[in-house]
Amino acid sequence: MPAAFFLIRKRILWSLIGVLLIMMLLLAFAIGHLKIAPRSLGPYLERRSLGHHALIEKSGRWLSQTLVTLDRGEQLPFALPPLTLGAQHASSATAPAVAGKGEREVIVDSPASARAAIEGARPGDVITFLSGTYYFDGRSIQARQAGMPDKPITVRAQHAGKVVLHFAITEGFKVSKPYWIFEGLTIRGVCKAHAECEHAFHVVGEASHFIARNNVVEDFNSHFKVNGEAGIYPDQGIIEANTLTNAGVRQTSNPVTPIDMVGASDWKIQRNLITDFVKGDGNLVSYGAFAKGAGSGNRFEKNIVLCEHRLREFPGQRVGLSFGGGGTGTQFCRDRRCLTEHDGGSINDNLIAFCSDDGIYLNKSATARVTHNTLLDTAGITVRFAVSSADLEGNLVDGIIRSRDDGVVRDADNLVGGIYGSYLGWHAMRKLYRQPSELDLAWQGKVPRRRPAAVDAIDLCNGKRAARAAYGAFEDFAGCRQETAKAH
Repeated sequence: MPAAFFLIRKRILWSLIGVLLIMMLLLAFAIGHLKIAPRSLGPYLERRSLGHHALIEKSGRWLSQTLVTLDRGEQLPFALPPLTLGAQHASSATAPAVAGKGEREVIVDSPASARAAIEGARPGDVITFLSGTYYFDGRSIQARQAGMPDKPITVRAQHAGKVVLHFAITEGFKVSKPYWIFEGLTIRGVCKAHAECEHAFHVVGEASHFIARNNVVEDFNSHFKVNGEAGIYPDQGIIEANTLTNAGVRQTSNPVTPIDMVGASDWKIQRNLITDFVKGDGNLVSYGAFAKGAGSGNRFEKNIVLCEHRLREFPGQRVGLSFGGGGTGTQFCRDRRCLTEHDGGSINDNLIAFCSDDGIYLNKSATARVTHNTLLDTAGITVRFAVSSADLEGNLVDGIIRSRDDGVVRDADNLVGGIYGSYLGWHAMRKLYRQPSELDLAWQGKVPRRRPAAVDAIDLCNGKRAARAAYGAFEDFAGCRQETAKAH
């Protein structure tokens, strides 16, 4: 063969060796200094290898798969056990008859009668769907009449779980006035294109004191969208005990975040089950829930967030809970500046698992309090940018806690798996549980407990905290499983 052929092969070989050495140096640097989780570094190296020789690209793919597998293990769907969090339709009683002074019950049995009752509602109305399936298309259903503190307007199912609303609408309910309650409904997006089913609920402007509880909401990009309108923001809402999920990957470049809050303040997001929010187009980044846009005082408490339950091994970055999200354009910020994306607020007693990126991400979020969360199979907790500050206490983190771009972390008594073991496939935090990959979180062996302290609190699973509280979200996960909770 010509000498030139061997020279070319030699150059390719040395190029490949050089790239592998660079990758190894990057890996060592990431482990020692940058604190990058293997699940994050692997895809980055794969992207950097693209456009080079086929052998280099192949090496990049192999290294990415190896790092992700070491960090995450085998990713298989599993049957979710019946939980006490999220919507509880099977155990919900029939809605009681309305007997309050000044209230009237409006029975609806068709899409037309439902739309008329909601759009023409009066304070104190209780709009009750009879059991059945209802199909809505065309324009949004406008909740544009105001309730009152002592006379909210309620939209409910006569029998929870037996009313199914099919929305072939970009926005299902658009709520623009205060004191509305929605409960016991099952709502499904049925649009032909995912970009056409944006929100089941769009809560805007004057719609303060909104409440959604005990609903199942499926197949939307952002199941709940909350934002300002004409400079007014819908504060002090509650999203409680709902199940939010998607049956498949959302094929859209639009934001995919089941609870997407921009500029709103003082909301309580609690006791929800949020699963499977995979974005299949655009930047491939999605969140379980975030509050951003210069809002303040929002609380994520006692939720279960499973970034990937049925939808496993898809490319992209899934983040559990966030203050700040990916940032906000200044025109959408409450203060028109977003010097901070969020101020105050708390992320407490949540279980966050199976995320391809951070379990908790704080982006330009000041004075956040992050306590007693359990993070399993996530990259951990990141506090980013100098204006961010967070008090972290009592968390159990399978992953790492890191400051990025000068974020301020006050790390007080957290149980953290660390960075080095994850590159070797060793995950000490997961070994504390019987079968964490299937959400069987019975303690295996001695329960890791904090120093004694005066505690009077209820955990994720409705158990009372011990004087020496367990790290993480719960004392005993059995209280989060329906069969064991009922037995007690």
